[in-house]
Amino acid sequence: MFDWDLLRSTSSVHVLMQLAQERGMAPEVCLQGTALVPEAVIDPNAVVTARQEVRVVRNLLARFGDESGLGVEAGDRYHIALYGPWGLALLSSRTVREVIEVSLRYIDLAFVFGRLTFEEGATESRLIFDDSEIPEDVRSFLTERVITGIQTIGRELFSAGVPATRVGFRHPAPADTTRYRNVFGVEPVFGATVNELAFDTAYLDVALPQANEWARGICEQLCRDLLTARRARTGVAGSVRDRLVRNPGAIPDQIAVAAELFMSPRTLSRRLREEGTSFRTLLDEVREMMSEELLSHTDMTTEQVAARLGYAEAASFIRAFRRWKGCPPQEFRARTVAPIRAAPKSALDRTHLVGAG
Repeated sequence: MFDWDLLRSTSSVHVLMQLAQERGMAPEVCLQGTALVPEAVIDPNAVVTARQEVRVVRNLLARFGDESGLGVEAGDRYHIALYGPWGLALLSSRTVREVIEVSLRYIDLAFVFGRLTFEEGATESRLIFDDSEIPEDVRSFLTERVITGIQTIGRELFSAGVPATRVGFRHPAPADTTRYRNVFGVEPVFGATVNELAFDTAYLDVALPQANEWARGICEQLCRDLLTARRARTGVAGSVRDRLVRNPGAIPDQIAVAAELFMSPRTLSRRLREEGTSFRTLLDEVREMMSEELLSHTDMTTEQVAARLGYAEAASFIRAFRRWKGCPPQEFRARTVAPIRAAPKSALDRTHLVGAG
């Protein structure tokens, strides 16, 4: 289930506000109903919720919704520099394959509504975007923005880019598809069964010009820190999360947590459902966060980490970790810990200062 209260940077809303201003829409009108002010949107330290961003999109569509390819134009403005540590991690990746792995691992730091997955084929591979959880009135815009944003990032990673062999959208075709052809280089298929961007599999192992394993490791650590901070919960969900992390060696079950909160397990489930989450989701979040910390900062084996997180067997933990990160625990440790340990302390200090700016 998509978390509509997940915090994200204001960069995306800033792009939308600029798009609206160019068309004569005042910033205050663009932000109407969000409780945001223009000054906050340009503050690099400010954050917004996904829900607030959707309200901005609705305001934009209410004014310009009949313009063909508006989502494509928006997506074409989401340059890699907007994404902070996530974007830097992509830039310093070694290959297109690694870019995809890193991007999906920390996808919550991108401006994506919905679920993005990757399928590798013998000759053609594709990124597939599931928009089923996006409200229908903003679905086409946000889907076009995501697919176009992928293309934009591809062009910026190296000058040749990754040519699309096929682009598909589930929504109907607009009256004018000129903007789509200009951006993708092909005529998209509208009314398709899935939203997809396909490309030649040979591009997956193309070396990227700015690859830097140490820098990527540092940026991934920053991504993990950001996600941990932004996933902090309030309300009943926050209380549950606090109890789940209180004693890492003995994570309580739902019955025990409900008793601590002086409510029945059924009432706890209902309250969490009202807040758009569940006990299982929160437990997954806590386990994911704790597994990252244990793998990055201790020498515990996979079996020991699994036991610490309450798994009966290591195999169950490994399957869950693959689902979270797209790779097994030991591969994650090798990718993230080695570059950090190998870096000189002075360089680490400089990187953190840059990231904080």
